Amino acid sequence: MSEFDLIRRHLTGVGTARDDVLVDVGDDCALLRVPAGRELAVGIDTLVAGVHFLPDCDPEALGWKALAVNLSDLAAVGAEPAWATLALTMPEPDEAWLAAFVRGFGALAAAEDVRLVGGDLTRGPLTVTVQAHGFVPADHVLRRAGARPGDLICVSGALGDAGLALRHLTQGEPLDEYLRGRLDRPSPRVALGEVLRGLATSAIDLSDGLISDLGHVLAASGCGARVELERLPLADQVAAAVAVDEDWSLPLASGDDYELCFTLPPAALGQLPVLAAAAGCPLTTIGEIVAGQGLRLVRADGSGWNATGGGYDHFVAS
Repeated sequence: MSEFDLIRRHLTGVGTARDDVLVDVGDDCALLRVPAGRELAVGIDTLVAGVHFLPDCDPEALGWKALAVNLSDLAAVGAEPAWATLALTMPEPDEAWLAAFVRGFGALAAAEDVRLVGGDLTRGPLTVTVQAHGFVPADHVLRRAGARPGDLICVSGALGDAGLALRHLTQGEPLDEYLRGRLDRPSPRVALGEVLRGLATSAIDLSDGLISDLGHVLAASGCGARVELERLPLADQVAAAVAVDEDWSLPLASGDDYELCFTLPPAALGQLPVLAAAAGCPLTTIGEIVAGQGLRLVRADGSGWNATGGGYDHFVAS
């Protein structure tokens, strides 16, 4: 099939119909309307075969994840998802592969009320770029800057699951359903981002690992932090892996968690269960913001643990 046949058959009408979409796929540009009193949040991510995903991965799972990682960025600023664009580069015009990819992409788009409004389809090494757009009430955006000494450091969900899943896959080891789901189909914490508006003093999504991403918050806020390792939320599989040689790098630096890390004033501690219920995910306090600079990682006995890496970085990791 031609490029345009593939677009008409597979990339038209993906996601939820929305009143704020005047023109979507089919014209040179989409025409979109930002609601009054809202600010537009825009994020973009590229996934490259052999770098962000295994070349033989399930295309349906890849479609889901390609959108999920962008919705995670919107969640980190407290945005309500609205629109997405997709630029997809494929080695060959594989219609079955594309249909499966769109099934995964479309399932998450429908669940999060997102409409695919445009993009591009080209030939080349398998690469997926998604841009997501969302709305935030004016002056209520969550930022990396804003954490203050005394604030509580919190995270959603569990850490290190995707990192352990990838470790098993690359070593040819069996992978259970839970870890497979956490790697292939992360759950963007959109509802959490929305309920944190006006309450959290800072927020970031955990894509490159807690050490790296929390470090961005500390740099932007001009503060330091103390994190208690024993309080990190770990699935049983990750806890068992850490216990083998007390290597905390799995939950701290392996990345691909797509959870939110955020800070709260101490007075908001009692609201954490309410926030967790509203967001539909567990929330855990793991430490506090302190004056000064740097991140101190503390064992249960009070001694420090020194990280050997700082999280994923495309140009350092290579």
